[in-house]
Amino acid sequence: MPNILTNLVEKQALKYGDRAAYSFKSSFQDTWRDTSWNELKDNVNKAACAFEILEVGPKDCIGVFSANRPEIFMTDFAAFYNRAIPVSIYSTSSEGQARYIVNDASIKILFVGDASQYAIAKEVKKSCPSLERIVVYDSSAIDAEDNEVMSFDSFLKLGKAATDSCKEEVAKRRSEAKPADTATLLYTSGTTGEPKGAILLHSCFDAAMEIHLERLTMLSENDTSICFLPLSHIFEKAWTYFCLLMGMKVYVNLDPHDIQNSIRDVHPTCMCSVPRFWEKVYAAVQAKIKRMNPVQKLLVKRALSVGRRYHIDYRRLGLKVPFLLAKEYAFYEKRVFLPMKKVIGIENGNLFPAAGAPLSDTIVEFLQSCGINIIIGYGLSETTATVSCYPEVGYRIGTIGTVLPRIQVKIGENDEILVKAPTVMAGYFNKPEETAAAFTEDGWFRTGDAGKIDDTGALIITERIKDLFKTSNGKYIAPQAIESRLGEDKYIEQVAVIGDQRKYVTAIIIPAFEALKEYARQKQIQYKSIVELVNNAEIRKMIQERIDKLQKGFANYEKVKKFVLLPKEFTMEAGELTNTLKIRRPVINSRYAQEIEAMYAN
Repeated sequence: MPNILTNLVEKQALKYGDRAAYSFKSSFQDTWRDTSWNELKDNVNKAACAFEILEVGPKDCIGVFSANRPEIFMTDFAAFYNRAIPVSIYSTSSEGQARYIVNDASIKILFVGDASQYAIAKEVKKSCPSLERIVVYDSSAIDAEDNEVMSFDSFLKLGKAATDSCKEEVAKRRSEAKPADTATLLYTSGTTGEPKGAILLHSCFDAAMEIHLERLTMLSENDTSICFLPLSHIFEKAWTYFCLLMGMKVYVNLDPHDIQNSIRDVHPTCMCSVPRFWEKVYAAVQAKIKRMNPVQKLLVKRALSVGRRYHIDYRRLGLKVPFLLAKEYAFYEKRVFLPMKKVIGIENGNLFPAAGAPLSDTIVEFLQSCGINIIIGYGLSETTATVSCYPEVGYRIGTIGTVLPRIQVKIGENDEILVKAPTVMAGYFNKPEETAAAFTEDGWFRTGDAGKIDDTGALIITERIKDLFKTSNGKYIAPQAIESRLGEDKYIEQVAVIGDQRKYVTAIIIPAFEALKEYARQKQIQYKSIVELVNNAEIRKMIQERIDKLQKGFANYEKVKKFVLLPKEFTMEAGELTNTLKIRRPVINSRYAQEIEAMYAN
């Protein structure tokens, strides 16, 4: 059977022609610009011929080192035509990280996005013998005197001028593509150690696409999606490929900081995201509710009660909604929920997949009650994204959904979730020992997550095995559960829970600075700097009270006993976060050792 991704553009251009495949808006545009399937097909063919001219062929690796841009689609699909392997590098990667991947994958051509990646690529090229050429998507980033790099426009022009024999060679390669070909090497960002390149075959993506077609039957070509997470992340990469396969129009958000404006611009019906996005939405809505007068608060409280019964007690279970409840819900949908969703830009929402970290049950229930269809899921780079997700009917809040068709899951030693599926990677590139360690003797992939399967067949994650730690009193602590709960608070932006081999649990907290400044203004708290603000006794007392409230339901030994507020956030650039925004605990423990020791001094 032909590879889905290798033939996707040709098939969709034949089917949809001048219909928009995707749309984007650059910083110097006022409106979103559509690109049709025919236009995409034309550009992919040019890029594919350019690869052949530049002697990129089967099994050769090319790199994509850029934030989200529509040119990435052309690059990926053109590589597939040549049976070459596109390798994504996070746009926020350091010079050392980029150099490691370029050398490890022996990348021949590196495509870069803007001036920052261009500058890094120029340095990387000096010590990467495999790297023959740099191609820059944003031509304005190229130094006028630099004759060694090529703009993407020039790259396409090279392909446009291809000879018939070049076009025939590309067509031959595309016809010879096999499911066993490597589709991509996806380098895990890793909370510890160097990155590992998961080998994802075309057969992995073929299976993933077919499995999602079977599960997500509520989607159609009339849906629209906004591409927000990095395309270098398997979640967004696989999701966006799936959207294109469905014929859904994809809006490519170029600047992650502009996502809220972009959503209000395009009103997508779908968007995959990490939980932090929805935590911020929840905190903003709660803050607005708090500012309401008593009558408005009562109206919202009643609306949420009705919404909960409508969505969770009935629709979630596939039950017919009673007539009076349906009428009452319609009233609150019009007066409470729809205006709220319009402010966010998701009033046309169909479903919103969320994965990558825990999202608290409180927030999931709130969003579902408002009619925002959050689909909690679970997957890894090594499993071509989704292993499980909420089904349309019968999902259970507190779980990560039911396992997808043709994917097998079982619970192994130490309650580790094990997976066997056609979507599981072939191994780690150039790392036979790590590959062997990633699988059991009988071929099950070790996820590194501990969990269980409930009586409905839904999967529950209990902890990340590598994150799990034990206090000096012998009590096991799952830090992500605590961090997720504290993350619900509008005054808390980031949390790192501490306590390994310690007497009690503590936390390093990064406040939501704008919310904190507003609180200080309301309470007339004077401060000259952020450092002074986070060390203010009244601020600390307020945060302590909110932490105490959020921790109700936790065992005493799980509760945060002390905390420190830092005046600056954790960043990827400082090495404190991975490219997928997960905390690098060893770095945090080392960098803030003095602050940590102070919390245990007495």
